[in-house]
Amino acid sequence: MVDLLRIQRLLRGITEELSFLDGEARAGAERRSDPIWLRGVKYSFVAAIEAGVDTAQHLCASAGWGPPADNGDAMRLLGEHGVLEPELAVGLRQAVGFRNVLVHDYADVDDAIVVARLEDLSHLRQFVSAVARYVVGEERRTESD
Repeated sequence: MVDLLRIQRLLRGITEELSFLDGEARAGAERRSDPIWLRGVKYSFVAAIEAGVDTAQHLCASAGWGPPADNGDAMRLLGEHGVLEPELAVGLRQAVGFRNVLVHDYADVDDAIVVARLEDLSHLRQFVSAVARYVVGEERRTESD
């Protein structure tokens, strides 16, 4: 059974990180020159994507669609079962790969790629919307049973 409070908390966390990243996408040159700026952006990406992974893993476990082979596979399974559009699931698998690079190869990350990712946060936004729709639908189905 889906833990609605957990999903809400995770989606709220993603939304908060997206709000921060939106603001940082508009940051001027002076702010971006601060060495801590890029660290904050990287951390927010990691936190947002990790909350998405936690959400996907929970939904897969609750519905009996797993276990996923890895975190990217959890996104694939959400696409396979109609929680996410297939194209979005592919984009989110790539986001999980980006998160893995940020976490495991931190020193070797091309900072230009991180900054470029600020320009399009749509996959994470779409993830929040799709999961919220799915959870509301599940809640309605459960109530009608």
